Amino acid sequence: MLLERGIVVSYETVRRWAVKFGRDYARRLKRKRPSRRDIWHLDEVVIAIGGRKH
Repeated sequence: MLLERGIVVSYETVRRWAVKFGRDYARRLKRKRPSRRDIWHLDEVVIAIGGRKH
């Protein structure tokens, strides 16, 4: 999405961002209590029916 806007971001930039802000961001996510209006989107689901994975 950034590249579409003409902003070039390297892997090193992303790594530095994660080091700088990642711990605080994760802490805030853990403190947030789930609400009834939260929406979860699943990419893949694997279930076993009769011993076979689907």
